[in-house]
Order: sequence, then C-alpha cells, then structure tokens
Amino acid sequence: MTSSDAPGTSHALPPLPYPSNALEPVISEETLSFHYGKHHKTYVDTLNELIEGTEFASLGLEDLIIRTAGNEQHAAIYHNAAQAWNHTFYWHSLTPNAADKLPAALEAKVKSSFGDFAALKRELGKAAIEQFGSGWAWLVLDGTELRVMKTSNGDDPLPKRLTPLLTVDVWEHAYYLDYQNRRADYVHAVLNKLMNWEFAAENLR
Repeated sequence: MTSSDAPGTSHALPPLPYPSNALEPVISEETLSFHYGKHHKTYVDTLNELIEGTEFASLGLEDLIIRTAGNEQHAAIYHNAAQAWNHTFYWHSLTPNAADKLPAALEAKVKSSFGDFAALKRELGKAAIEQFGSGWAWLVLDGTELRVMKTSNGDDPLPKRLTPLLTVDVWEHAYYLDYQNRRADYVHAVLNKLMNWEFAAENLR
C-alpha cells in the first residue's frame, strides 16, 4: 500500500495523499494535522524503537501484524504496527473528491452482499457509531462476499485473513476537535462526503 510496508528498513511515516486542508469542512486541517502529525507519527516512531535489533526489524507492517497478533509478549509491537498500518489505510480511505456512485466492480459486489449502496452505508455507519470505545469500522472482503465489521483499539482484519477495502476511524482523536461527542455526525459526514470508493474497488483486485 505504501513505502512503509517495505521490509528491510525502519518504518517511515508515509505522506498524506492530499493536502492537510483538503478534507475541510468535514475534517478540519487542525484535526488532520494533529491526527497525522502527532498520533500517527507516534505509532511509527514507537514501533521503530520497539523492533530495533529484534527478529522483527526486517518485517513489513502487514507481516508484523500477522506475526505478533494474539501474542501477549509482543503486544506493544502488534498495537503500534497495527495502528501505523490502520492510519495509513484510513488516509487512503478518504478523498476530497468522493464519488456519489460506486465503481462497477465494487457495485456488483455491493449489490450481491448488501442489496444496494444505501444499505452498505447504513451498515457501515451503524458499525462505526456503535463501536464501543475506540476502534474502527471496516468494509472487508471475506472470501467472495463483502461484509462490515468493527474492531476495538488497534485491531484490524489482517490477522483474520480478511481483505480490508476501506475503514472509518472512530477513535476520539479522529473527530473530537470538530464534533466533540457527536460521533454520529462525524460518521455520517465522512460516509456521505469523503469515502474513497475507488480505493475500495482497487483493493478488490
């Protein structure tokens, strides 16, 4: 997905795929700057410190996540690797040029799995709003079918061998400066105005 997935070097904070003010007014430049420049960067920096000189130093992010998932001894590596990967995936799940219709390949899958585009957005929105505490809502490919799932804290679908298509971050730092406790307002605005359905379609391939 990004250069930070490449093994053999320390992990780098990938550049945002758009300017820091590109998602306004749904997500402010202030929120994006803190979220990316502070939270995301801290996960990457902490991960590099944790894996330096270890057997994990040469692994890409996806391999790190899969290798350390469920292993309490390496929980800190897992959580920081997962959060580094999740955030990069989230930035690509958003776009300032969101389309109001699905790409053809994704539309066929959505119709098969959910009935229609509106039903998909309702289910994804419900998962994001109802996730208790910090976490993520995901659209994933499970075998040949699409489904919506939610994960807590830094968990993601990779250890379950599911293919993530896009995600919505519902940690409070993703929206609190702009929406305070109104998570539902943030989720609906993102789903209706910023979701990168082209990125989701690319991940089907």
